[in-house]
Amino acid sequence: MERTNKREKLVIGAALGECVHVAGVVNFLRLADEQGYKTVSLGPAVSVRELVGAIVESDPELVAVGYRLTPSTAEPLFAELKRELERAGVSRVRLVFGGTAPVAEVAARSGLFEHVFNGEESIEDAVAYLKGHKVDRSEESYPQTLVERIQWKAPFPIIRHHFGLPSLEETIEGARQIAEARVLDVLSIGTDQAAQESFFRPEELARHKAGAGGVPVRKPEDLRAIFEATRTGNYPLLRCYSGTRDQLKWAEMLVDTINNAWAAIPLTWYSVLDGRSQRPLLQTIRETQEAFKWHGDRGIPVESNESHHWSLRDAPDVVAVVMAFLAAYNARKMGVKDYVAQYMFNNPPATSPRMDLAKMLAKKELIAELRGPDFEVWTETRAGLSSYPTDLDEAKGHLAFSTALQMALKPHIVHVVAFTEAQHAARAHEVIESVKIARRVIEKVIHDFPDLADDERVQQRKEVLKKEAGVLLDAIKRLGESRGAEDPWGDPETLTAAVEMGLLDAPHLRNNPAAKGTVVTQIVDGACVAVDPETKRPLTEEERIARLMAEEAAGRAV
Repeated sequence: MERTNKREKLVIGAALGECVHVAGVVNFLRLADEQGYKTVSLGPAVSVRELVGAIVESDPELVAVGYRLTPSTAEPLFAELKRELERAGVSRVRLVFGGTAPVAEVAARSGLFEHVFNGEESIEDAVAYLKGHKVDRSEESYPQTLVERIQWKAPFPIIRHHFGLPSLEETIEGARQIAEARVLDVLSIGTDQAAQESFFRPEELARHKAGAGGVPVRKPEDLRAIFEATRTGNYPLLRCYSGTRDQLKWAEMLVDTINNAWAAIPLTWYSVLDGRSQRPLLQTIRETQEAFKWHGDRGIPVESNESHHWSLRDAPDVVAVVMAFLAAYNARKMGVKDYVAQYMFNNPPATSPRMDLAKMLAKKELIAELRGPDFEVWTETRAGLSSYPTDLDEAKGHLAFSTALQMALKPHIVHVVAFTEAQHAARAHEVIESVKIARRVIEKVIHDFPDLADDERVQQRKEVLKKEAGVLLDAIKRLGESRGAEDPWGDPETLTAAVEMGLLDAPHLRNNPAAKGTVVTQIVDGACVAVDPETKRPLTEEERIARLMAEEAAGRAV
């Protein structure tokens, strides 16, 4: 339980005795200040008598003591502090210690301190302590639902990473190593394509190559084994790819085996659009809505990893913005209470940072309009799948750059993509290294970093995208109403028709039986926009839609 009225509570800090190393104490007090405490630093080399006098005079809520010298000198110093506190009649003060591991052992044995930090803890651990949460290595210290974990770790985002090797045994052992490293909050199990498409159809599994694209999960016990391997370290949440077929069966199994933290289900993909299954588009949308409702009825958060699939296929930015909104709209319509809105940056890879951020801000602001008492939105960011260079040293730089840009969205969840993405599936040590890189960036950016979202060009592009998205959404609405739909944005037939006639389109969908696939896009001033196929002149959304409507009318007249 968090403490209340923290603004009225005082934390004082000091480097004790002859110790002049005050940086740790100052950093702790800075974190305390950010959590609403009043803080006072007594400075370096504070004598025991000075510290006790300050305690008596100010009656603090908490006293932070630092000491980074030798254990042999620390022991008598702590004994002196104990005697002086007793002599002064101070019996109820709470003390917390921070120092090197050898000195921390002495501090723990002294019995003086409510909590001892030895340098192995993260900044998030210190914040959790200041918020009144239990901080130790027990499972009870780590919340096991998404919303609780987010709230527990704030103001820092929780960190997620995919993991799945071609061998089940290697995946289980790697999951254990990742959990023991205590760097990751959410482990997403990446199952192979065979499992996603044919898990409940054993007669089909024999035709698939095991381990293609992830871990070859073949029975529920495989998932339970991965879950059990992570019941150590910081006890990360687990989640898993949804199936590309049999989604409700998948959902039930994931809840039963790994306590699935949240579901990730695209609105239109995992269908004939991308070939991950052969489900017709109309059937896919209907089944997605059913899956949304199933999770909503059980209070399980849902992410619709929809919008970035359009950008992965070079769709105009405005289409990606609209699909982000429509995915969230359909989740709310079907009763989802906690919605995870994912924003994949660097997608398409040639998108400029300004235009990238503007696109994400447009998505976020449109989705925010759906929020209400029964629909909360949680922001998740990630780097683009296809944006990583193959040179691993350069890829580490890209990971750091993308993470810094993502923080402008003030995410609740940062989905780290390993720097090995362009070369191979990340092994456990590479997941850990990638997360450490991202964590360092997050820790530095979260404190007084310039707000990149305030950039004038970012804001101008964001407003253009929101306006253009309104034009496209209105066209979809009119299309549905002309077909008798009461709620066009949530109507599977309308959404299917919007794809078929090209309102929702991407260049990579050319010759796809479920889509029009005629839109032509180009990167112009860093943004992905629809252009005239002949002149390559950028088209406004009104122009693009007018051409589609004219083609549709001409087709009906034939």
